[in-house]
Amino acid sequence: MKAGLAWLSRSAEAIAAALLAAMFLTFLLQIFSRYVLQMPFGWTLELCLILWVWIVFVGNAFIVREKDHVSFDIFYLAAPRRLRQGLALISAAAIVAGMIYAFLPTWDYIDWMQIRRTTTVRNPLSGEKIPMRTIFSIYGIFMVAVILRYAWRFIDTIRNGPPDDAHELPGHDHGPPPIREGDEVV
Repeated sequence: MKAGLAWLSRSAEAIAAALLAAMFLTFLLQIFSRYVLQMPFGWTLELCLILWVWIVFVGNAFIVREKDHVSFDIFYLAAPRRLRQGLALISAAAIVAGMIYAFLPTWDYIDWMQIRRTTTVRNPLSGEKIPMRTIFSIYGIFMVAVILRYAWRFIDTIRNGPPDDAHELPGHDHGPPPIREGDEVV
């Protein structure tokens, strides 16, 4: 299972890198068409925005780890272990419940977006404008990934206790700093 998750993570990183490279090249093309050709391409701006949406949700669904998020956990880390476990279970369950509750209405809206199409970006194979449902479908995938991630976090918290190691800083010593007097350490 760990090998499958590692493969999924590497694949997501490759996809995000390819999307970022495509966005960068599109941005350079936009600059070139505007300032060198003096004839800006309208589709480059829209494509950059579409690629950015995909980069954000692919990255947050499959690449960004829990410890990479900004968290205000002073009270959580100061609490006793049993309370931390309860708080971790409540927060994971709330995220799963909230995402499940919002999934069907969100997917319904994404599906409704099939009637709207991009303004300037066209499918290179068919020449048709791309349905907005295709563009925003990544949010549905993101929601499923978050549901699965926090459901697993809930199960893991029951099995192994509260997640404390996600808050550790590499190379950070938690002991008090040594007091120096001259050349001696007291």
